[in-house]
Amino acid sequence: MNIENSHIFYAVLVGIGATVIMDLWALGARRVLNVPSPNYCLVGRWLSHMPGGRFMHTSIVAAAKKNAECAIGWGFHYVIGVVYVFLLVVPTSGRWLEQPTLTPALLVGIGTVLIPYFIMQPSFGLGIAAARTANPAQARVRSLMSHTAYGVGLYLAAILVNRLV
Repeated sequence: MNIENSHIFYAVLVGIGATVIMDLWALGARRVLNVPSPNYCLVGRWLSHMPGGRFMHTSIVAAAKKNAECAIGWGFHYVIGVVYVFLLVVPTSGRWLEQPTLTPALLVGIGTVLIPYFIMQPSFGLGIAAARTANPAQARVRSLMSHTAYGVGLYLAAILVNRLV
């Protein structure tokens, strides 16, 4: 598994692009389908409580607000979007970036939904896969659709990066 510096640079561009596409999906779903958008400020709140040793919350919404939580949450959202690209880049030694295909991108995108289901949502006090929310099935589908959009975004962003550079 040999990754060239150019692959790292292209992966960062693809990760940012895929995350933008995921966010555009959320914006469209909010405007057209009245689906609430993810609140990345709460992600920032969760992360901001960690240095104090607090990783799990009964309710992240009720947890004390922290300075710059929105900037931290949004920044983390984009950093993670970049990190996930390496699930495609590392095993293929960068070849996927050179010749992107949809199926692996979708598998990575859909697979990343396991992180919110089993780490973030329980840590926020929402239970495994949002089991403690008012409508768990709806919350699960929203997460799955967002991560599917991210997978499609991986593919589209990789094609765009290939054409531009």
